[in-house]
Amino acid sequence: MQGAVTVRVPAKVNVQLAVGAARPDGFHDLANVFLAVGLYDEITVTPADELRVTCAGPDAHQVPLDTTNLAARAAIALAERHGIEPRVHIHIDKDIPVAGGMAGGSADGAGALLACDALWSLGSSEAELLAICAELGSDVPFSLLGGAALGVGRGERLTPLAVGGTFHWVFAVADGGLSTPAVYAEFDRLTSAADTPAPADPVAEPAADPALLAALRTGDATALAATLTNDLQPAALSLRPSLATTLATGTSAGALAALVSGSGPTTAFLTKDEESAATVAEALLASGNCLTARVTSAPAAGARVVS
Repeated sequence: MQGAVTVRVPAKVNVQLAVGAARPDGFHDLANVFLAVGLYDEITVTPADELRVTCAGPDAHQVPLDTTNLAARAAIALAERHGIEPRVHIHIDKDIPVAGGMAGGSADGAGALLACDALWSLGSSEAELLAICAELGSDVPFSLLGGAALGVGRGERLTPLAVGGTFHWVFAVADGGLSTPAVYAEFDRLTSAADTPAPADPVAEPAADPALLAALRTGDATALAATLTNDLQPAALSLRPSLATTLATGTSAGALAALVSGSGPTTAFLTKDEESAATVAEALLASGNCLTARVTSAPAAGARVVS
């Protein structure tokens, strides 16, 4: 057994989030195109007398330190599968926004899973780890995989996607988080109230946009901007109307497109290049409509052991 293992794991943005009606199990069928971005949490695991979770970094006080934390749940799930005790100290160096729609908690789960597998010298295959990830949550498998992928079902059934270039992003971090279940509940409320015709096949899963997939494949930021969609955005804006001002600020400053990231409240701005990203970030910060504005690029690698 090693003395310590550190894993770096990225945030994500949903460049398409098509949401179907609620299923009998309460989940929604999705066509979820994930793109990993260069904002990271680092998960360090060391042997301990008992399972313990600590966290440092921005908004660390919002991170649960008990067994509801996905990192702790990942360690427990892996240990149970191999008949061992999860005696490990999990430390999270948090840089992904908390409750920001960028899968920070899912990233921590995937990172802890990979780190514990290495610490305990289990040698699990990627398929085995992805199966555990899917049990932990809808976004956890992609956090392990990284890059770009289409997720269907709850988002956990992944198909890797080709990306032909680098995309430049700005993420505006809002004051306070949004609960993903609350956003989905608001989505259900808004869509059930809408006077829209029923789909031809009510059990069909949403589909990925071919134009969006082509834009990723060719690395064309302008084409990608024209195809960005998030079916949860109206629900997020309903719960947090101030996000509309943030979106308008970024597009006025030159962003090619803007959308709420996942369930929010982080907002994402696609720009044509790194210089434009800096300009958009400056405008967002000057507006006072967000706490911070982070400039980064995509795609990013998935969870990786770094030490």
